[in-house]
Amino acid sequence: MREVEVALREFPSRQVLAETLAEKVVSVLAEALSARGKAVMAVSGGTTPALFFRTLSDRDLDWSRVTVTLVDERFVDEASPRSNARLAKENLLRGRAAAARFAGLYRDTADVEAAAELADETARALGLPFDVVVLGMGGDGHTASFFPDAPTLADLLAPVNQTLVAPVHAPSGGEPRLTLTMPALAGARFLALHIEGEAKRAVLASALKGEDLPIRAVLEHAERPVEVFWAP
Repeated sequence: MREVEVALREFPSRQVLAETLAEKVVSVLAEALSARGKAVMAVSGGTTPALFFRTLSDRDLDWSRVTVTLVDERFVDEASPRSNARLAKENLLRGRAAAARFAGLYRDTADVEAAAELADETARALGLPFDVVVLGMGGDGHTASFFPDAPTLADLLAPVNQTLVAPVHAPSGGEPRLTLTMPALAGARFLALHIEGEAKRAVLASALKGEDLPIRAVLEHAERPVEVFWAP
């Protein structure tokens, strides 16, 4: 079993975590803008990142040269309260960050497979590696839409994959999903895992000890040590 190296950063509160993570992300994006004239960031959904998004949105950066995309998305319209695009637009793409370009994954197609094909084309046009990827994690050890009960999990976790955006059908995921695959995540210039609460820290500890969880696979395949940002 490959040894996993992570940089675990603990914070006394979720506010301090949000501020520190925002500072780090802005630093990486600014470096990308200086080096290449543009930057790409992929962010996650769920309840955890909203405070981080709002904190990041007012940071000083040339947001007009930044593209924001999603790590994964439910196959639902942006009007749905379960839409990750809606979460990002309401909490991140506001204030100074309103100038950023948004490249979501959802497409209004007949099925999630057709949407994934179109989103894959968009992801390729953005170019790899992405500058920033901020992951979340569920209590079952899933990250992105790499659910343990997804029939295609092995393909999603494969370090070599010709597909950058894939459809996912997993009972525990609810709606069909669209997700970035392992190559789009593992190659990021800065890959962070943002988790909060003792329960998720325990899940991460199990993964680091070798439990076969999707998050473990991402930590193993990451080209650089993942920085974990945790608060109670």
